[in-house]
Amino acid sequence: MKLYKWDEMPEEQVHELLSRRFISGEQMTMARIFLKKGCLVPTHNHESEQLTTVFTGALKFLLDGKEVVVRGGETLLIPAFMHHSAEAIEDTDEMDVFSPIRVDWIEGTDDYLRAKA
Repeated sequence: MKLYKWDEMPEEQVHELLSRRFISGEQMTMARIFLKKGCLVPTHNHESEQLTTVFTGALKFLLDGKEVVVRGGETLLIPAFMHHSAEAIEDTDEMDVFSPIRVDWIEGTDDYLRAKA
């Protein structure tokens, strides 16, 4: 067991438009992500099933060619291995939950995310 306090965790500045805090257990990763308007997350996929909950702002996702806008108070389920991208159409505060864990984030090999698109 471990207790985390989000406001005391270090915030990783991934690039000028995106920062995050994340926690990984043995089977899942949870991330608090802050995206500035115009931030683009390039098309990618991963073995993890993903739940994205937007607290404030809005994200426009492209999922296998289908556009979906997720706004404050909404949650999107993205199946494992589904190709997807996202664009912050407003400054956005959101949380992602992944299962299994995001090894690429832990190891810092998430190059697709680190390049400002």
